[in-house]
Order: sequence, then C-alpha cells, then structure tokens
Amino acid sequence: MDSSKKLLFPDQILSSRRNILTRFGLGVVASLLLVTLLSLTSSSFNVPFVSPLLQGLKNSNLNTSSSSVKQVDEKPQVVNLTDTVPDAKVPTFAPEQRSEETRDAGSKNTALSEEGKVPSFGSGQRSGETVTTNSSLTDDQNTLEVNATTSVANSSSLVSDLGGRFVPANTSNENGSVATDRSRGSFEDCDIYDGSWVRADGETMPYYPSGSCPYIDRDFNCHANGRPDDAYVKWRWQPNGCDIPRLNGTDFLEKLRGKKLVFVGDSINRNMWESLVCILRHSVKDKKRVYEISGRREFKKKGFYAFRFEDYNCTVDFVGSPFFVRESSFKGVNGTKLETLRLDMMDKTTSMYRDADILIFNTGHWWTHDKTKLGENYYQEGNVVYPRLKVLEAYKRALITWAKWVDKNIDRNHTHVIFRGYSVTHFRGGPWNSGGQCHKETEPIYNTMYLAKYPSKMRALEYILRDTMKTPVVYMNVSRLTDFRKDGHPSIYRMVYRTEKEKREAVRHQDCSHWCLPGVPDTWNQLLYVSLLKAGLASKW
Repeated sequence: MDSSKKLLFPDQILSSRRNILTRFGLGVVASLLLVTLLSLTSSSFNVPFVSPLLQGLKNSNLNTSSSSVKQVDEKPQVVNLTDTVPDAKVPTFAPEQRSEETRDAGSKNTALSEEGKVPSFGSGQRSGETVTTNSSLTDDQNTLEVNATTSVANSSSLVSDLGGRFVPANTSNENGSVATDRSRGSFEDCDIYDGSWVRADGETMPYYPSGSCPYIDRDFNCHANGRPDDAYVKWRWQPNGCDIPRLNGTDFLEKLRGKKLVFVGDSINRNMWESLVCILRHSVKDKKRVYEISGRREFKKKGFYAFRFEDYNCTVDFVGSPFFVRESSFKGVNGTKLETLRLDMMDKTTSMYRDADILIFNTGHWWTHDKTKLGENYYQEGNVVYPRLKVLEAYKRALITWAKWVDKNIDRNHTHVIFRGYSVTHFRGGPWNSGGQCHKETEPIYNTMYLAKYPSKMRALEYILRDTMKTPVVYMNVSRLTDFRKDGHPSIYRMVYRTEKEKREAVRHQDCSHWCLPGVPDTWNQLLYVSLLKAGLASKW
C-alpha cells in the first residue's frame, strides 16, 4: 500500500499506530459516563431508566467488599442512664425555680466544715461514684454555699408541681405534667430516710401551733423572738418509696404508758426532746397534767430534766451528756488547770438513764469545737494524756466505750436503744464562732448537688453499731434530710432584741446549728415514732 495515500476513516480508527491512544480515550469516556450515571442515581432526581440499571451494580460492589470491611449496624443503640443506674434521680425544676438557679449560678463558694457532710442514702447502700461541682447558690433568701458532692445512686430532689407543693423528681407524665406516684409500698419495707421535703397544708403542719408550747427554750422559739416568716414550719418529709404515718400523740402516749423515755446527748438532742414534749402535750386535753417534775422552765444548764404526763404515768426526760464519756480536769506540773476528755470512761450521768425503756442517744456537735478538733493534750486514756490525737480517732474510741457500756448495762429485752445521726449545720461565710451566717434563708435546698457528703463520724458509728455491738440499735439517719433545711435554723432569732444595735450585733453571732420550734425536730420525732413501728417495737412498748 502506498504510504502517501490518505487512509479512510475506518482505517484510521483501526490503525496500529493509534490503537493505544484510541483505547485510552474510549476508557476515559466510559469512566466519565459511569460516574455521571452513579451521580444521577444517588441524587434527589428520579431517573427511572438509570436507577434500576445501576442499583444491582452498587449492591454487588458492597457485597464484594464485605470480606474486608466489617458490617456495622447503622441504627445507633440508645442507652437510658436511669436504666443503667436504676436508683438515679434526674432533678427537674419548675420554670420559676430554674430561673432562680440561673440567677444564683457562678457565685462565690464557701465550704462547710467536715461535719457538714451528708449521705446520699442509708447505711450500706451508698454509691462510691460521685459527681462534684463547685457552683453555689448566693441569693440572699435561698443560699447555702458548699463544696457540693452528690451520689449517683439514690439521690433525691425536689420538683414543683402545679399545686405549689413539692414531690420527688422523675414523676412527669408524657405530656410534661407532674404526677404523684401512687404505687408506694409499706413503710416497713422502705428506707424512710431517703426522700424529699414536701409542702404541707396548714391543717397537717405544724404538729402544734407556734407560740402554743411554753416549754420551748428561748433560743429555739423563733416565732416569739420575732422571725417574720413561717414557711419553715409548713414542710413534711416524704420518703421516695412509701408513705409514712403522722405522729399520733395520743397513740404514742398510750404506748409510753407506765414507761420512761430518755434523750441523752448534746443540745441538739435537747432540741428534739423539747419538740417531743410539745407534740405530746398538744394531744393532752388537760395541759396542767403535763409538767417538769422540778418545776423548771429553762433547760440550757447541764443536768437531768423530766416531763411527767400524769394521765399516762410516763416521763419524757433529757440528760445532758454531749460526749457520753467523762470530762475531767486536774492541776498540771506548774499548777495550771488541765482539762481532758477521758475516752475510756463513761461520764457520771449513766445512773440517770440506765433504767429507761427507750433511749435516744446522740453525740457529734461538741466534737467540732476548737479544743476537740485540735486534740492537743486533751484526750486521755488511763493515766496517759495524748500530746496529739486526731478527732475522728478520739470519736471512735469514745463510741467504743459507749458501745461496751450499753452492751454490759442495758437489758436488751427491756430497753430499746436508738441513735440519732448527725444534724447538719448551715454556716456560710465562716464557722459557728467566726461570723458564719444563715440569716434570711426562707426556703430549703432544692438541688441535691448542693448537699454535702456523708459525715465521716457517722461512718465510724455505723461500723461500731454493725460490727462491734451485741445490742440492737435503731439508727436514725437524719443527716441528709436535715441538709436540705437551711431555712430551719434560728439564725439571729435567738432572743428578743431591745435595740437596733443589739440586732445588728446579733448578725455576727448566728445560730445555724440548732432548729426553730416548731420545725425540723418535729419530723425527727415523727421518724422516731415510725422507726419504732417499723422495727416492730410498738407491741413491746
């Protein structure tokens, strides 16, 4: 063939010189066409003749790659945290409370002392996992500043419903409204100390009208001392798992007929004792038949006090013994007076209560004072005065001495022993003797994040009750429920002030340890009543 002769078009296509280039061009065109078709198939446009054609191609590509790529379920698994942790409570708030929380957020934080720590719930059930926060509330009306720690399990919170009362969280219907749980069990089978405070109507609380009981110490009589608000008396305790009966004063007295009930401990137990006297007295028709046997009406001095209920031939007594163990003093080498606390010896008041039918013990607050906290040349065992001993160790040794005495001297077939746990304080801005305040607190704590941890001293107590004592003891674990109630203290209303100057000076010396009466100790006595019923002791009273 003549090379100079021009080739026809078919011959040009099939020419060996251009064969490689031509095949490459066809490949590029085919690839572009394939990409275009795939794009049209995955787009939002509906291309009837393309989609069916390529769907099989797509599926075959996925299938061929299955050998090297593990197939993953595209539907994500939803994990419900409250299913994972059944006892977890999720705090919810009404709009007005949320706005208050928002207003209070990010303010200055002041830590409570080690004693101001509370449990998330009862003994042996606390979760070790905790969530901490450094935020605090600083509204002058609703403030407790703490380094807060809340347990993940069994924490309870408050949530407002449309009726103005408060019920435990996690009670919302699907439509968002709050519904009360009607499927509560018996109080005999639930932890009555795990719950929340609920607004009560005026007919159910308080147990006795403010100003009606003449046997309340002046320091606790906030109404008589001019406290202007009264909302602090209109709360009742609601356990999460059950309903509890009110304290029936007449029934309590019937069960005490011919018996002796004694409170032993510090001034916080005196607070509770006066509360019970007032509750029981209010149920008696002839008030003149209720009296303190020595005729006294002030009970602040250490000693023994006994109220007799003549119609029931019973007494409700108080014995001041803030440490249980003996305080002593002697002269040192250079003639100075040396005061010590004998950790190995009960104090001299034991003869006043060893024959009681019901004993309610407490000790705790005096262990927070400077001398006991410092522990230098103060704690004594035998003839040895320790140069330095940590307060928690001293507290344990004192409780062991108490436990041994109870096991040796109390007839467990005759006497019922109760120990009321630590009552949380609410000093903000400093400790009790250095300007700590709770004035103008008018609402409880609503958010469990602002509750503190369980008191270390109560952990020590639980160990002794559980592992060293032979005598059964009813433990009233009131620490957490009292921690909610920053509004219940006398604060500056410990006395009547004659001048504005006296009132201003009182702001620097507030009482945020004790409780107004009527008030929180009334609930302790309700729980005392229920605890005895729960323990099956009522038939033995």
